[in-house]
Amino acid sequence: MNPVLDRAFESLIEKYAELLIGSASPEDVEKVRKWALYSHIHKTMPGLTAHWSQSHPEARQEMRKLFEDVKRQNEALRAARQSEAPGAGDEPRTNE
Repeated sequence: MNPVLDRAFESLIEKYAELLIGSASPEDVEKVRKWALYSHIHKTMPGLTAHWSQSHPEARQEMRKLFEDVKRQNEALRAARQSEAPGAGDEPRTNE
Protein backbone atom coordinates (compact mmCIF):
# COMPACT_ATOMS: atom_id res chain seq x y z
CA MET A 1 0.00 0.00 0.00
CA ASN A 2 0.91 3.65 0.00
CA PRO A 3 3.28 4.39 2.94
CA VAL A 4 1.96 7.95 3.24
CA LEU A 5 -1.58 6.62 3.59
CA ASP A 6 -0.42 3.95 6.03
CA ARG A 7 1.22 6.51 8.35
CA ALA A 8 -1.69 8.92 8.12
CA PHE A 9 -4.24 6.18 8.77
CA GLU A 10 -2.24 4.86 11.72
CA SER A 11 -2.22 8.34 13.24
CA LEU A 12 -6.00 8.52 12.71
CA ILE A 13 -6.51 5.23 14.56
CA GLU A 14 -4.19 6.35 17.37
CA LYS A 15 -6.11 9.61 17.80
CA TYR A 16 -9.43 7.75 17.69
CA ALA A 17 -8.23 5.38 20.43
CA GLU A 18 -7.05 8.32 22.53
CA LEU A 19 -10.36 10.14 22.18
CA LEU A 20 -12.45 6.98 22.65
CA ILE A 21 -10.72 5.35 25.61
CA GLY A 22 -8.08 7.84 26.73
CA SER A 23 -5.05 5.84 25.65
CA ALA A 24 -3.06 5.38 22.47
CA SER A 25 -0.70 2.66 23.67
CA PRO A 26 0.03 0.04 21.01
CA GLU A 27 -2.10 -2.49 22.90
CA ASP A 28 -5.05 -0.10 23.18
CA VAL A 29 -4.76 0.97 19.54
CA GLU A 30 -4.96 -2.68 18.48
CA LYS A 31 -7.93 -3.20 20.81
CA VAL A 32 -9.76 -0.23 19.28
CA ARG A 33 -8.85 -1.38 15.77
CA LYS A 34 -10.43 -4.82 16.40
CA TRP A 35 -13.42 -3.25 18.16
CA ALA A 36 -14.08 -0.82 15.30
CA LEU A 37 -13.66 -3.38 12.55
CA TYR A 38 -15.82 -5.99 14.28
CA SER A 39 -18.49 -3.35 14.95
CA HIS A 40 -18.51 -2.38 11.29
CA ILE A 41 -18.68 -6.00 10.11
CA HIS A 42 -21.49 -6.74 12.57
CA LYS A 43 -23.50 -3.75 11.36
CA THR A 44 -22.99 -4.41 7.65
CA MET A 45 -23.01 -8.24 7.63
CA PRO A 46 -24.61 -9.52 10.82
CA GLY A 47 -24.96 -13.00 9.35
CA LEU A 48 -21.21 -13.23 8.94
CA THR A 49 -20.54 -12.34 12.58
CA ALA A 50 -23.26 -14.77 13.71
CA HIS A 51 -21.61 -17.55 11.70
CA TRP A 52 -18.17 -16.60 13.01
CA SER A 53 -19.46 -16.56 16.59
CA GLN A 54 -20.87 -20.07 16.20
CA SER A 55 -17.69 -21.34 14.57
CA HIS A 56 -15.36 -19.69 17.10
CA PRO A 57 -17.06 -19.61 20.52
CA GLU A 58 -13.82 -19.00 22.44
CA ALA A 59 -12.89 -16.10 20.18
CA ARG A 60 -16.43 -14.74 20.56
CA GLN A 61 -15.98 -14.69 24.34
CA GLU A 62 -12.69 -12.83 23.95
CA MET A 63 -14.35 -10.34 21.60
CA ARG A 64 -17.09 -9.82 24.19
CA LYS A 65 -14.46 -9.07 26.83
CA LEU A 66 -12.78 -6.64 24.44
CA PHE A 67 -16.10 -4.83 23.85
CA GLU A 68 -16.78 -4.64 27.59
CA ASP A 69 -13.28 -3.28 28.19
CA VAL A 70 -13.64 -0.58 25.50
CA LYS A 71 -17.04 0.37 26.94
CA ARG A 72 -15.67 0.54 30.49
CA GLN A 73 -12.69 2.65 29.45
CA ASN A 74 -14.90 4.99 27.41
CA GLU A 75 -17.34 5.46 30.29
CA ALA A 76 -14.48 6.15 32.72
CA LEU A 77 -12.99 8.70 30.32
CA ARG A 78 -16.34 10.45 29.86
CA ALA A 79 -16.90 10.54 33.62
CA ALA A 80 -13.43 12.03 34.14
CA ARG A 81 -14.06 14.65 31.46
CA GLN A 82 -17.40 15.58 32.99
CA SER A 83 -15.86 16.02 36.43
CA GLU A 84 -13.21 18.31 34.92
CA ALA A 85 -15.78 20.45 33.08
CA PRO A 86 -16.39 23.93 34.48
CA GLY A 87 -19.34 23.89 36.83
CA ALA A 88 -19.30 20.13 37.17
CA GLY A 89 -20.78 19.15 40.48
CA ASP A 90 -22.30 22.57 41.08
CA GLU A 91 -25.86 22.66 42.25
CA PRO A 92 -28.34 23.91 39.68
CA ARG A 93 -29.13 27.57 40.18
CA THR A 94 -32.61 28.88 40.26
CA ASN A 95 -33.85 32.43 39.85
CA GLU A 96 -35.43 33.41 43.14
